[in-house]
Amino acid sequence: FAGLNVLEGEFLELEATAWAQSLTRGAVIGNYPYNISSQIVFRVLEAKEQVAFFGGMFQREVARRLCAGPGSKEYGILSVLLQNYYDCSYAFTVEEGSFTPPPKVKSGVIACMRKAEMPSDCRWESLKTVVKAAFNQRRKTLSNALKGTLQRVPEQWAGKRAEQLEPAAYLALGAQLEQERAAQ
Repeated sequence: FAGLNVLEGEFLELEATAWAQSLTRGAVIGNYPYNISSQIVFRVLEAKEQVAFFGGMFQREVARRLCAGPGSKEYGILSVLLQNYYDCSYAFTVEEGSFTPPPKVKSGVIACMRKAEMPSDCRWESLKTVVKAAFNQRRKTLSNALKGTLQRVPEQWAGKRAEQLEPAAYLALGAQLEQERAAQ
């Protein structure tokens, strides 16, 4: 295929920006090692401007977590971060017997297409800070969980817990964090 550039290797061993800079509009597709799949998702998110499609096979629980929506127990840090930049869907489950030797867990395949409009309301680092702070104390209300991060949580979200907010709400909280830091 003209213009096709396949990079093969240990993903986390590739220099963080070198692989992404080789892409103009790339895809990251794989059968991801279950023990490092979260690290791979974070690495893809750091290069989200270059990665138009991200998908492949994960341990089923991780795949479900990546695609989970607000209100579910599976919804968490990776769900929010990934879904702010990608439209994610859980495609199908792969049974243990599909492999030789069979693993002890089921696998799940996901597909994530980068959104046509990338959020510009807040920077990646601000979004990540707010999301991690909220979910690190997920049983607390956001007004308590974000106490050391934001000066004030907007009233419509203050009494809610981390898993109750849509991904876009976290963009607004990240933008607020940036405004508060700029005002200091």
